[in-house]
Amino acid sequence: MPKFIHTSDWHIGRLFQNISLLEDQLHVLKQVKKYAAEHQVDALVIAGDIYDRSVPPAEAVDALNAFLAEFMSDLSTPVIMISGNHDSAKRLRFGAPFMSASGLHILGDIRNVSTPVVLETASGPVHFFGIPYHDPVEVREAFDVEVKTYDEAHTHLVSLAEQARSRGIPSVLISHCFIDGAEESDSERRLSVGGADRVSYQPMQAFDYVALGHLHSPQYKGAEQIRYSGSLLKYSFSEHQQSKGVTLVEITDQGATWEHLPLIPKRNMRVIEGTLDQLIEQGRQDPHADDYILARLTDKQDLLEPMAQLRQVYPNTLELERTQFSVSRGSQLVADVSNRRSEDQVFKDFFSQVMGDELTDAQSQLLLEVVEEARAAMEGQE
Repeated sequence: MPKFIHTSDWHIGRLFQNISLLEDQLHVLKQVKKYAAEHQVDALVIAGDIYDRSVPPAEAVDALNAFLAEFMSDLSTPVIMISGNHDSAKRLRFGAPFMSASGLHILGDIRNVSTPVVLETASGPVHFFGIPYHDPVEVREAFDVEVKTYDEAHTHLVSLAEQARSRGIPSVLISHCFIDGAEESDSERRLSVGGADRVSYQPMQAFDYVALGHLHSPQYKGAEQIRYSGSLLKYSFSEHQQSKGVTLVEITDQGATWEHLPLIPKRNMRVIEGTLDQLIEQGRQDPHADDYILARLTDKQDLLEPMAQLRQVYPNTLELERTQFSVSRGSQLVADVSNRRSEDQVFKDFFSQVMGDELTDAQSQLLLEVVEEARAAMEGQE
């Protein structure tokens, strides 16, 4: 039976908190290749957002080129990809007519949605129809039809592909879109404002399997064969509980079956919680201390440079959250006015962290006198 791997949202070249994730991406792409070899798949399907930006950095282009060359050379497995909203369709599809002869099929032109990629497998042919990311204006101009919304535009393209289906031959639709009601993450770029970018799943139900891209959480919507594989990696802390991977799809006489194949990151994206002292002690024993960390500190007192302290044990601590303070840049603290602390309380916390001891009664009294004197001086200047 025909088998293929469905993946999407690679975002090659992405930066997270100004840290390049290229090494992390190449680490999981090796696992994608291993899965493809292990399961002897007939194709690798990438449902858009190959790159993280329309003009990717040179090292991202080199990395993708090297991976695809090695993947196709070693496995002789075709690759089918569409462009996503992060990609430049015209740049991505450069040379596509020539590359298809070698098994790399880049579908970046909506005018070709009714022309399938035909893969010959041991069980017979499979047709793959690709719908690159698009907006209503592009569809109106390409087909001279009156469509006003994303849903109308997407439905029109799906109908063209559906009409071109050959009955009796398994058909797969690949699309980069936002199905209404699906679960989104913080790391996804909005396609429009106010929910106007949502599309309906109903027009796609006629296909044996629908390989979707854009949303980073693995999920299905509407019908079980209409699925998002999710992104290769966690690209925001809102995704820290998601299980990233790829989807192994098999087309049978009874329809499609699928299996989630997990990807193990080089550095996970985690949220840890506790007091600063607890997290520092935990970090000294943590075998995965190089993970990307969001630390939720439960300390109620003011802290001296908590980010710097945490990075001594968790070097990739990228964000801090506190109950009474929020962290904006580095370890700079911005007071929550609903929990404002007095000047003497702030100084007492500072003193105990620097000196490792509490103020004596005499020192506390002196501090109060200095604070009152300073307040009086400020009021006198007003």
